[in-house]
Amino acid sequence: MDFLQDHYAVTNELLLIFISVILGLLIGAEREYRNKSAGLRTFILVCFGSCLFTILSIKIGVANPDRLAANIITGIGFLGAGVIFKGDNKIDGITTATTIWATASIGMAVGSGYVYISLLGTALVLLILSALTYLQNFIDNNHKIREYRIGITKSDDIRHCEEIFQRYHLKYMMIKQQYTQGNLTVTWRLTGKNTRHEELMRYLIDDPKIIAYQF
Repeated sequence: MDFLQDHYAVTNELLLIFISVILGLLIGAEREYRNKSAGLRTFILVCFGSCLFTILSIKIGVANPDRLAANIITGIGFLGAGVIFKGDNKIDGITTATTIWATASIGMAVGSGYVYISLLGTALVLLILSALTYLQNFIDNNHKIREYRIGITKSDDIRHCEEIFQRYHLKYMMIKQQYTQGNLTVTWRLTGKNTRHEELMRYLIDDPKIIAYQF
């Protein structure tokens, strides 16, 4: 009788581990498709590892089973911090880091035997990462914020830049100025529709008063 119970327990745990690998694969495939810093193997291992640690915490931490599982969250925090880095104008990798964190919670749910909750969690993660991208793009297209570094030769050309921004219906704010060897570089934060930004860039290329620009 004990042998059958042990055999059933082992089979059940192997099934939970297999489920965690599949769920990690689904989330990792989405991140891999979008060419993010953490991809397929990372998410499979995060989900699998969280599941296995949770199973072990239940088995060996009889008196205090939450102690080992609680440390998973701390470890995942360090792992997530490793994929966050500063880009030119913003912080990148935060979505991937939080996805790693969410994937760990799914692995823990599987390891605890809450398979239906883990399936729902996986579906929600994929929905947030994929379907809501269209909403994000819609917002981005209608309210695009960019920082431009525009090079000019005279301080009077600052007013010229402001007139250009007004012409293309872009809200502007001067961030800083830098003078180097006879040239003045002004950093602007511009807000408006993405199409307006594209029109502005085409104009700046041909404007004789603009010697360089970068965004």
